[in-house]
Amino acid sequence: MTFTVTYAQQDGGGVCLRLAGELDLSTAPQLNAAIDRLAADGERYLLIDLTALTFCDSTGIAAFVRGDNRASADGGWLRVTGAGGRVERVLRLTGLAEVLDYDADTPNPASP
Repeated sequence: MTFTVTYAQQDGGGVCLRLAGELDLSTAPQLNAAIDRLAADGERYLLIDLTALTFCDSTGIAAFVRGDNRASADGGWLRVTGAGGRVERVLRLTGLAEVLDYDADTPNPASP
């Protein structure tokens, strides 16, 4: 299974990253690189759309936490949305759904 990260500027500010495929030990570096690139470009508000993500292991969870820590250090945030099935269950079981203010519906990425 392939893994892709695509992103686009959102109206009102922020960036939405769309993940597709499986987020695991071999693919988490792609997500980390995308977050680092966006942070270097001054992006502080990141919304990660998990609608097309089919799997997420502990390495993926660590990438979300790392991204949130980086965004917070710059005065921003990282949020996740759109998870379903096993991915949503992992977010809830790990407590990350609460930490990242998970919402099944996409919030306005410019909102703090």
